[in-house]
Amino acid sequence: MNPINIALDGPAAAGKSTIARQVASKLSMIYVDTGAMYRAITYKYLKQDAPEDFQNLINHTSLELTYNPSKGQRIILDNEDVTDYLRENDVTQHVSYVASKEPVRTYAVQKQKELAIKKGIVMDGRDIGTVVLPDAELKVYMIASVDERAERRQKENELRGISSTLNQLKKEIEERDHYDMNRDISPLRKAEDAITVDTTSKTIEEVTEEILKLVENL
Repeated sequence: MNPINIALDGPAAAGKSTIARQVASKLSMIYVDTGAMYRAITYKYLKQDAPEDFQNLINHTSLELTYNPSKGQRIILDNEDVTDYLRENDVTQHVSYVASKEPVRTYAVQKQKELAIKKGIVMDGRDIGTVVLPDAELKVYMIASVDERAERRQKENELRGISSTLNQLKKEIEERDHYDMNRDISPLRKAEDAITVDTTSKTIEEVTEEILKLVENL
C-alpha cells in the first residue's frame, strides 16, 4: 500500500489520541498529537499570566515534536520538555479558548501540515479532516456519549493524580463541545467524506480494529 495520511477528528475524550497511537503503531506510521501542541501553547499562555497578545506570544514561541523510544512523543516548548504538564486541569480548562485564537491556530496548522507532507501520518484533533489534512486518504470522525467520555477522563485524571469529579467533568465536556463546535476559527465538525465511528462501550482494541479494517478497504 502506498503511504497515506489518516485524520481522526472528534470531541474531547472521544478516545482520539489513544486510538491514533494504536493505529499508528499497528501500521508503522507516525502519530502526531495536535492537541498536545495546543496544550503546550496554553501552558505557556498561563505561565505568562494569560497575556492577550497572542501574536506576540506565538512570535516568541518555539515548539517541536520529538520521539522518545521509551516515552513516545514528547513536546518541546522553548527548549523545555513540557509533556508531563499538559494534562493539568488549568491547561484543560483553557485550551479551547487559546486554540481558537487566529495566531495560535495559524502557527499550529502550518506545523501540522509540514509534518504530513511526506505521508505516513496519523493525526488527531478537531479540524484535521476539514482544515489540516483535507486530502487525507482516510478521515474518521470519532464520537462517544458525554457520560462515557467523562468516565474516561476521570480514570485518566486518577492515574495522573489529578483531582476531579464526574459531574464536574460532564459539565466541562459539554461546555467544551459547545465552544469547539461554535468557535469562529476551524470549528469542530465532521468532514463530508469522513466515516463516523462511535466508540461508546467499545474497547480500545475494538475501535482500533475497526479503523484498521477501514484502511484495508481503501
